[in-house]
Amino acid sequence: MPRTDSLVLGRVIGDVLDPFTRSVDLRVNYGNRDINNACGFRPSQVVMQPRVEIGGNDLRNFYTLVMVDPDAPSPSNPNLREYLHWLVTDIPATTDATFGNEVVCYESPRPSMGIHRFVFVLFRQLGRETVYAPGWRQNFNTRDFAELYNLNLPVAAVYFNCQREGGTGGRRA
Repeated sequence: MPRTDSLVLGRVIGDVLDPFTRSVDLRVNYGNRDINNACGFRPSQVVMQPRVEIGGNDLRNFYTLVMVDPDAPSPSNPNLREYLHWLVTDIPATTDATFGNEVVCYESPRPSMGIHRFVFVLFRQLGRETVYAPGWRQNFNTRDFAELYNLNLPVAAVYFNCQREGGTGGRRA
């Protein structure tokens, strides 16, 4: 039986990204808990920015990390899609996001209704200091951003699900 990519099942491929081949390791964790595609977190677990480790093998390669919510303000009416939660540029390979340039500061997820996907996307930059902050967070578009800065397809992506502290139930499309 063929293995289906969890980014496809979670509609990250389609809603946020075009199909791509992962070529760099990306490890994201909150506290001691790693993010695996479709895992669940509560807002109280993601208040502080996560630790993001970048793979690769050449410190001369730089990466841009984007974190978006494609379900803002609600999965049934995502008219603010994609909401930009974090943007870090110039991250050297083999390091973590703290070595990069935080151009849009981390804003912790606070979904008010429904289950939201929070997507981390990693792009390889063409060079250092070649990517800049957008002027807004609402209606950010990862594909357009990548095209504007010649980032091409992502090299890695991972996402988690989050709903308000008292929220229950499944995803509503």
